[in-house]
Amino acid sequence: MAERATHQDRLRALEFENFVAGAGGRLLHTATLLTGEPSDPPGGYPRAERLLRAALAGTYADWDRLRGGDPYDRARRELALRFAREARRHRRPRGGPLDRLTPVERLVLVLRLYEEVGEEQTAALLGLPADRIRAVCARAMTTLRAAGAAATGHGTTGAGHGTARTGRGAARAGHGTAAPEPASRRGAAAPGSGAAAPGPGPGQEPPPGPRGAP
Repeated sequence: MAERATHQDRLRALEFENFVAGAGGRLLHTATLLTGEPSDPPGGYPRAERLLRAALAGTYADWDRLRGGDPYDRARRELALRFAREARRHRRPRGGPLDRLTPVERLVLVLRLYEEVGEEQTAALLGLPADRIRAVCARAMTTLRAAGAAATGHGTTGAGHGTARTGRGAARAGHGTAAPEPASRRGAAAPGSGAAAPGPGPGQEPPPGPRGAP
């Protein structure tokens, strides 16, 4: 019985390690967008790394219950909810492309445009009405368009009807960098993120972190 349990633990750890190797870079870049930190140079985003480690720990703790589910969705949910709980800690500008936005604006914008989560799904995840999600997203894009216009000296193309286009001439941020592009492949490592976020190896436990909301 003990030998079987050990084998299952090793298999679970290996599966999780493979997941982190494929999706950790993308999740880390998502975390830097949320915390408002720049994604370059590697290692210059300690708040994002702490946030991601805690989210991955919660995902690993629920790994056995994810059979047939999408671990990326679970990890993204952990990341978003943990950021929402500590959003007040991330109000100070830190040089990232979205640091002109409030934490709530960053969270909604990243989920809706970068992660391409539907409006209703975003509303359900954050416990907010859909019209509030729509309004926050529109306000965030207005801020980015204004910042881009101030930085370049001319207006930039935004989206019609109060929502932003994703991946095609998105509004530019005040630092001369583009607004977050949508994820085309969840396993792709994000630019400037260096390597995938660390995960537990076979037989090892993940980094300590609080459990996420069920």
